[in-house]
Amino acid sequence: MRVLVVEDDPVLADGLIRILQRANHTVTHESSGKQADLYLTSNEYELVILDMGLPGMDGTEVLRRLRQRGNKVPVLILTARDGVEDRVRGLDYGADDYLAKPFNLPELEARIRALLRRGQSASGSVLQIGVLSLDTVGRRATLDGVPVELSGREITVLEMLMLRAGRVVSKELLSEQMSDLGEEMSTNAVEVYVHRLRKKIESEKVNIRTLRGMGYMLEKS
Repeated sequence: MRVLVVEDDPVLADGLIRILQRANHTVTHESSGKQADLYLTSNEYELVILDMGLPGMDGTEVLRRLRQRGNKVPVLILTARDGVEDRVRGLDYGADDYLAKPFNLPELEARIRALLRRGQSASGSVLQIGVLSLDTVGRRATLDGVPVELSGREITVLEMLMLRAGRVVSKELLSEQMSDLGEEMSTNAVEVYVHRLRKKIESEKVNIRTLRGMGYMLEKS
């Protein structure tokens, strides 16, 4: 599952990232409210962990804009603001849960699991494009009902393409999401993974199209 952590405290952010990666989630971290707003405009996540006191744009405004765009991704607010009015304002803007700092790690992990389960039940965990299917929780793909052996990075590329089926996905965006798995990923390496994925999943009914200078598009043939 893809999780966005928006937290400007580097120590806390590092702890959150470790917890999520230990649970096999793909994590993107951002410390600026403005940059987080841009990420949420152009990317899709299964969970957002959002600090309220952010530089550039307050977390409340990030949340307000997110919901104004119709995005229903589960949001867990983390904040040092423990007043009732602050909690009410965050929930009124569309937060799904609220945890005041300092917090207990087992409680945080339990809340994260609960929100991810809620998101899965609301939107489903299986992506389907024609005969191509991807279970985003089990990380398994099938083509015409036949399992396809894919590496972790190939699954990440496939998930990004399926989430944006019929739209162009840039090499830069794929590089960014694949780098979240632990190391920097060049656009040349992205080309290699897309080439491998194409060989494994393409059929007469599904196609990964290359748009020169723009990126890739998954489409039904």
